[in-house]
Amino acid sequence: MRILGLDVGRKRIGIAVSDELEITAQGIGILKRESIKKDIENISEIIKKYSVKKVVIGLPLNMNGTLGPEGEEIKKFGEKLRNYLNVDVEYWDERLSTVAAEKVLIDADISRKKRKKVIDKLAAVVILQNFLDSKFRC
Repeated sequence: MRILGLDVGRKRIGIAVSDELEITAQGIGILKRESIKKDIENISEIIKKYSVKKVVIGLPLNMNGTLGPEGEEIKKFGEKLRNYLNVDVEYWDERLSTVAAEKVLIDADISRKKRKKVIDKLAAVVILQNFLDSKFRC
């Protein structure tokens, strides 16, 4: 079984999936947001395709650790996923995940235009990999 990682934004959802041993995360794509119903349908197909047992969603906390309006929206999205797809959903602090993804792409000398196309997918990888790594530290 695998774990799905999501970086949920207003326009796009970055998607990553773990290997079957739940050690590494790989980016698999970006969903362009349409509607909550369509987003859930698309995620449902991915869950079936990869035999996903759990979904980890990046939770945008404020720098002081509090949950702001954007975080509340992400939690609502996660609850809808949990209810409609009957899948285990967990949240992972995503503070600075996009910044980390951006730094990786800049260090790799990827152009700004190309970075924009992959940043959400890479942020999903960062979120999921951090979650996976935390399991081995415990």
